[in-house]
Amino acid sequence: MTTALNTVKAGEIEIAYAESGAGEPVILLHGGESTHIQYDTFRPLLGDGIRAIAYDQRDSGASVNPPDPYGFPDLAEDCAALIRGLGYERAHIFGSSFGGFIALQVAVSAPDVVQSLTVGATFSDASALQAPVASEIMELSPSQRDAQMLAFALSERGQADEKLVAELRSILVHRSPEADARRLAAIPGFDLTERLPEITAPTLLIYGEDDPAARPEIGQKIADAIPGARLEVIPGARHGITMEFARETAQLLRDFVLAHPSQSAR
Repeated sequence: MTTALNTVKAGEIEIAYAESGAGEPVILLHGGESTHIQYDTFRPLLGDGIRAIAYDQRDSGASVNPPDPYGFPDLAEDCAALIRGLGYERAHIFGSSFGGFIALQVAVSAPDVVQSLTVGATFSDASALQAPVASEIMELSPSQRDAQMLAFALSERGQADEKLVAELRSILVHRSPEADARRLAAIPGFDLTERLPEITAPTLLIYGEDDPAARPEIGQKIADAIPGARLEVIPGARHGITMEFARETAQLLRDFVLAHPSQSAR
């Protein structure tokens, strides 16, 4: 699926995005090893009544940013700027893995733009990434990362599905060493654990039962800290909940979004 990209200007940042559908705006935040293309086949699964918008974060895809260091508050402000640039006061936010870091940060630092929050396979504290499988992936060469990501993201059944493996390989991107270094440098020190109770948006957490890094108990701790939050665990899923279990994840997200419509849609 190939989609023409549009852009929104936010200061020195030019944010590129792809979209599909019409209705409730849902912003999709990609993981650390991909770009907006992570959601090319996922977006249509959200169905009627939803405008699904996937954008390229800094140092990703077609977005343009200066070669300066940044942190998750900056990445969150980019997301908020995109929402405002699209003409919305608020939007629904979905982030998986690295994108989940950003989604949580948006809900904490720019709560006024968040209609609902859904995060999957993620952490509120980067120190949890010291889990061996996660730290190993970040330290591998690009080609080694690709191989490791297959086992990390897909179940054994998924790894035997040639079409699914090809799709996963197609969304993995190799950045320049400089861009990669800037993104990885944003991770240490990220910790929103003490600020999770500040989140006021309706919140859903989606985790894979067999995720080797972002385990369901991590999602449960986040859910327990956010008032009214709910955890859903997908049986048999590893880290790639938007790939191998795209339909299940999209259905959970769709139902949650439509249960919390924006004022203009009521």
